[in-house]
Amino acid sequence: MAEIASLARPYAEALYQSGSGDLNGVLAWLETMAAAAASPDLLQFAANPKATDEQVYGLVAAVFEQRQQFMPSHAQNFLQIVVENGRLSVLPEVLTQFRALKNAQSGLADAVVYSAFPIEGTALAEVSSWLEKRFNRSLNVSVAIDANLIGGIRAVVGDEVLDASVKSRLDQMKTALTA
Repeated sequence: MAEIASLARPYAEALYQSGSGDLNGVLAWLETMAAAAASPDLLQFAANPKATDEQVYGLVAAVFEQRQQFMPSHAQNFLQIVVENGRLSVLPEVLTQFRALKNAQSGLADAVVYSAFPIEGTALAEVSSWLEKRFNRSLNVSVAIDANLIGGIRAVVGDEVLDASVKSRLDQMKTALTA
């Protein structure tokens, strides 16, 4: 994993420095590129020696068309460089590192809250507020459903994990009872 991070770092830093005027715009098109690059079928096609750089570029560009999303000229140039250098597979990591740079500038951190049930509206605001106090920083909170948790939540902020799920508590009880 460190190798992918090392390959992605120069791309993320270059995007951050060149896009400092519109980091949210860069983030939007980079998310689309990373989503396309996360496709195993696209990566398999790109790895085929018979596939040309233009064909690979065209497939990623088609994702933008499908989503009816505009791809600015600097995004097109970036994609061309990534494809020519054979680094399509590192785009998800480029996105992760770019988002970390953007968050560091604004004093934010990304948080993923895993829950057995959807969390919306007022409940999400309460959870966000509680997590911000708990982790002592402002957070961009997103929710992911994980039915295995049974109930409660599991929050991941960077490399920190707060597990307040029913599954976690049951596992703790099981360990205590079998010890």
